[in-house]
Amino acid sequence: MVIDFRSDTVTKPSTGMLQAMLQAKVGDDVFGEDSTVNQLEKMIADIFGMEEALFCPSGTMTNQIAIKCHTQPGDEIICDETSHVYQYEGGGIAFNAGSSVKLLHGDRGRITANQIIPAINPDDVHKANTSLVCIENTSNRGGGSCYDFEELKNIYEVCQKNNLKFHLDGARLFNALVAKNETPKQYGEIFDSISICLSKSLGCPVGSLLLGNKNFIKKGRRIRKVFGGGMRQAGFLASAGIYALQNNIDRLNQDHTHAKQLAEIIATKSFVQFVLPVETNIIIFELTDLYTAPTFVSILKEQGILGYAISPNRVRLVVHLDISEEMVNKSIGVFKKL
Repeated sequence: MVIDFRSDTVTKPSTGMLQAMLQAKVGDDVFGEDSTVNQLEKMIADIFGMEEALFCPSGTMTNQIAIKCHTQPGDEIICDETSHVYQYEGGGIAFNAGSSVKLLHGDRGRITANQIIPAINPDDVHKANTSLVCIENTSNRGGGSCYDFEELKNIYEVCQKNNLKFHLDGARLFNALVAKNETPKQYGEIFDSISICLSKSLGCPVGSLLLGNKNFIKKGRRIRKVFGGGMRQAGFLASAGIYALQNNIDRLNQDHTHAKQLAEIIATKSFVQFVLPVETNIIIFELTDLYTAPTFVSILKEQGILGYAISPNRVRLVVHLDISEEMVNKSIGVFKKL
């Protein structure tokens, strides 16, 4: 048995999801004729109380479309230094939008309104025009950390006062919603755009959704085409998203519980310097000088456990719907013996 904690992107479609995909009614989505894509887009927009949504191949694309829509070349974006949009999207902010980035040092990937205020550039020809704030919830590099919603409202107010757009990279937003007992509509009320990944914690093979108002999505649809993201009979993929939204949200609590159980054991090991607080399904721990992260990942692999070295001394484990209670218990046993 190989236990794959590298990411929640490694999940395989369940039998129920595959059945839904086989039965999907499809058409040409670029012509707006795929009824299953249309159903998924309306479904997620209704869940968040936003006007429209756009189905895309990846979360990187939904984030990059949003940034391109909200900015002009020469603008500047404010985000945390560990943000996915900055760290893991291939320099897309510069390449696609021609914008620069002002990085803030947040708390486990979370920035505050008080940090953002002095980071907004003055109206000065020497400075880039600050136009957008991007936050990530949950924060991947923050160990699956969740924002406090009151702080998000504070950031929203700063954006409103300073004519800034507010984008949420919500790749794992449903993890945060479940962990914090929040509702999607709370988020729909304060963000100009939201990106939701279907291919992470929700267990779909492919796909992400971008939400916003009608004009934003109309512009986003054009940019999706330019980026090469216009898909044809995409309903086979969209049907997986519908199935996931109907079946795979409530069970996220199980992943969070399993992550906490693993983290408790990992924290007791002498070769572990510390474990970041576990709020959702991600465990990040820093090693002492005894091991480098790549070395430790190799040791785990010998025991049938796959982890991910996210830095020279930090390892990440991600719990997901393909991780059973048996796998968690076996992993705990392995860590106890190390």
